[in-house]
Amino acid sequence: MNQIKVELGERSYPIFIGTGILPKLKEMLDSIGLGRSVAVITNTTVDKLYGSQLRAILQLSAEGERFIVIPDGERYKVLKTVEGIYTRLLEVGCERNTTILAFGGGVVGDIAGFAAATFLRGVPYVQVPTTLLAQVDSSVGGKVGVNHPKGKNLIGAFYQPRLVCIDVSVLQTLPERELMAGLAEVVKYGVIWDADFFNFLAENFPKLVGLEFAMMEKVVQRCCEIKSEVVAQDEREKNLRMILNFGHTVGHALEAVTGYKRFRHGEAVALGMRSEAKMALARGFLSRTEFEKLENLLNQIKIKATLQGIETDALHSAMKLDKKVRDGKLRIVLPKKLGQVVICDDVEKPIIMVGLRYLVGDRRS
Repeated sequence: MNQIKVELGERSYPIFIGTGILPKLKEMLDSIGLGRSVAVITNTTVDKLYGSQLRAILQLSAEGERFIVIPDGERYKVLKTVEGIYTRLLEVGCERNTTILAFGGGVVGDIAGFAAATFLRGVPYVQVPTTLLAQVDSSVGGKVGVNHPKGKNLIGAFYQPRLVCIDVSVLQTLPERELMAGLAEVVKYGVIWDADFFNFLAENFPKLVGLEFAMMEKVVQRCCEIKSEVVAQDEREKNLRMILNFGHTVGHALEAVTGYKRFRHGEAVALGMRSEAKMALARGFLSRTEFEKLENLLNQIKIKATLQGIETDALHSAMKLDKKVRDGKLRIVLPKKLGQVVICDDVEKPIIMVGLRYLVGDRRS
């Protein structure tokens, strides 16, 4: 088991990473004084797979009054779900010393974290992510929240967990589509921060798809190291942390124009990276050779959803509603080279449209 520390002064916290470490969770919680009163939030899918095991590990009753199971899916990441969680927490007598434990993927983590940030003006919470995307991204850094009909993650907060426990062995039950979605976020870290890591991924991608645990553990750890370093320098996304949004400006637009129903988040990010890399090429940032290296790696991420019926103008309009817009200017993260990106707020519409047309199938640009 390896440990990384997210350095945030008094709010610093450990990330434990390993294979088969879930049974040690109670011991981890007890070591920082959080094991006495715990309420778990999970979803129906994870509960069927691991619910009984976690109840036994945490010594929770079989009746599960403090085991809150919500429906599975992005469409449940709304205030109504959080209100139901508040009601349940109050009904079972949770107090300010109760630790909320998020046990699931990114949606569960975002919902549980937001509930923890707002219940009784804030209670401790812990992340135990069960998808690759959550393990390398959403479980670390303290972004929590829910969606609004006007857009994704528009209601939320920065609220750091007290501990993150990542057991890569739970990925063995992850559907291939979810694994591919997570691998998109993994590739992102190589592009924005570490060219050597990108090359390592390109050389070993089949092993990751084949879920070799030793390899996956190493990759998850490197992703968490990069994200921890970025968050430690810029917790509230005032500058540096924005680089983590590579692929997300177009990606979020894809999710929005399809009603958050067609794409997994990681799939949208993979497509967004392809489009934004094309913008970088058109602007003269990224070389043709490095663009093709990135394209070749992204092509190994299987995306089952289609782009059929998506119009470039609709995507552009959705991009302008993104919460990363500042003073009316759209901010897009563009790679200058593999391992280095730049945050741009002056990308002209013709360059943006080159990237969007490339994405939806007009490869003449």
